[in-house]
Parts: sequence; C-alpha cells; structure tokens
Amino acid sequence: MKNPKRARKYLFISLLVLISVLVLMQTGNIVWNIADPSRTCASCHEIRNSYEQWNISAHRGFDCKTCHGTALSNGMHSLKEKASMINRHFRGDPVTDIRLDEKQVEKMVSLCAECHQNEFAKWKTGGHSMGFTDVFLNTEQNHKEPANDHCLRCHGMFYEGSVTALVSPLDTTGPWKIISPEHKSRYAIPCLACHNIHTSGQISKSPDYANPGQKAFKQPLPYPKAGYYDPYEKTFFTADKLPTIQAWQKDRKIFISEDPLARICSQCHAPDASHQAVTSDDKTPMGVHEGLSCMSCHQPHTNDAKQSCRNCHPAFSNCGLDVEIMNTTFANPESPYDIHTVSCSDCHPGYVQKLNKPEYTLK
Repeated sequence: MKNPKRARKYLFISLLVLISVLVLMQTGNIVWNIADPSRTCASCHEIRNSYEQWNISAHRGFDCKTCHGTALSNGMHSLKEKASMINRHFRGDPVTDIRLDEKQVEKMVSLCAECHQNEFAKWKTGGHSMGFTDVFLNTEQNHKEPANDHCLRCHGMFYEGSVTALVSPLDTTGPWKIISPEHKSRYAIPCLACHNIHTSGQISKSPDYANPGQKAFKQPLPYPKAGYYDPYEKTFFTADKLPTIQAWQKDRKIFISEDPLARICSQCHAPDASHQAVTSDDKTPMGVHEGLSCMSCHQPHTNDAKQSCRNCHPAFSNCGLDVEIMNTTFANPESPYDIHTVSCSDCHPGYVQKLNKPEYTLK
C-alpha cells in the first residue's frame, strides 16, 4: 500500500484478530480439558462406548487427557486423527471403535509407569519386557525357523505391518537386521498386551476394618482384570473370557488348571495345532506339577519363580533331597528334566501316573 498509516492500521487489525483467535482457542482448550468428560469427549456419540467403559473402570478418577493427551498434545497426528473422525461423521460412516495405534500403545508404557511404578519395575526385570530386537535378532531361534507373521501374535500384538517390513532376511542363514529404525527400541509385549485401561474394576481402597463382613476370606473372588489382546480380532479379552486349552501327552488328556490367569499364559505358551504337550513354546505343567496354575510358581510381572519351590515344598522332598537343588531346569537350565514336565518316573521308573489325574501311584 502507498499509504503507510493505512498499512500499519491493517497490520494492527490483523494481529489483533490473530491474537483474539489464539486466545479464544486456548481458552476453549482449557475449558474443554477441565470440564466433565461427559460434556466434552463423551458428547460425541462415537466415543460414548469408550466413555461408558472408562466410567466403570478403576481409572475413572482420571481425566481422559491423562492418558490420551489433548487434541494438540500429539501434534499433527492428533489433529489429523480428529479431522478424520469429523470427516467420517459427516459422511455417515462414524468411528464407533476407538483404537490406539502402535505409537500410542508404546507411549502408554511410560504413562502406566508413572502410577504403577512397582509393577513397571518388576516387568522390566522379566522376560516380557523384551524388544523387537531381542525377538527377531535372536540367532539361535532364527537358525531353527525363519521369522513369519505368526510370530507377531505373541511378539508384536500391536505391530501394524507385515514381518517382511520388520526384519530381513526371512531365512535361517542371516545375518538379520531390523528394517524399521523406530522398532529397534520398541517393546514387543507392552502393558496393553495383558491389560486394558477401560476394563471394569474398582478403585483401590482400604476395607472397613470394623465390619466383620469385610474380612478378606469372606470377600468374593476378584474379577480378573488382566487378559489378552488378540491381534487378529483386535479386541481385548479379560481372562475369564479366554478358553482353557486342551493338551495331550500322546493319547492321554492332560489335566489343566481352571485358573483364569493361567489362560492368559496359554495364549502364547501352548502346544501347536496337534495339541501335543511340549510342542511349540508350550509350558503346560505336567508330571508332578500337572494341574497347577502358572501363577502357582510365577510372579505375574517378573515371571520370577525363584521362591516357588518353597511355596509348596518343605525343606526336603519325600525323597529326602532338597527340591531346589534337584537335577531339574529350576536349578540348572541345561538339565534334561524340564521343571514344567518333570515326573517321578524320570528318577523312579516304578512310578506311573494315573490316567487324567495329577496323582501318582506305585506300579
């Protein structure tokens, strides 16, 4: 413009409008994030189902943004996601099943750790905190069998691609490498593989100590909050909804624990399609331990079983030997007697197991 005063005037008005818009946006953002979720997030009927699940969960005391962030906190990804939901809403194809993508699931690990510090520390020391590098660059396993998409069922439930885009080459000779740089440090089995934030549950609280009816042994069994995320169904199933596996030792059906939490373990540590025990990565208890739940020996987050013998056995077994130093994989990983399958008959040929019962009798 030729008139400098008019140019400055337009510039001032433009800046004033821009500042006003930014102030309104920030004010709206603050109001939105401090308001009751039922009036904000849940006002969108596409999210109503997720809101109702959250409203009866143990996390209902936390605002949505505690875990999900705000529309601006995740940068362009959040804006693109919200824009897509609005677009689908007006196209008559609304999003009715809100899901976290793989990056969001990975971020949830650190968010879970902020409150569940003890559980997170235990998980970090256990085998389930492995990363994609630990799984798919395991030379011993790769020499036996090339990586395939089925591996992702247990070692990458939330991975959004094919194994061909994750590791190369897909053979038994190698050398192998992780193709995607971001997956070199990503967890293969994150918290959400066994836990669902929106699962029904009660907020932790102390009992009424003056009320005899609140004694622990009089309380109903707790509803199993843990479960398994099925990557094929893309759905989380609580432990009580999972099936109890069937396993066979040749033509003998093995007695399986009905503990719902053990069903989670068996989603990955189960026999192959033949249902024969000890195939694939099966850890079904047999022999002297047949019928036991995985939780009888293993701590849930660390998988540690160092104190498990002492939970059931006296200092010495009926054989007069210390069970903790017996020649089993409990004492020595190289032992031929797997602690999951060890039987009296391994050392005492005169013992035979009764059909379909975890009991032993002298032949």
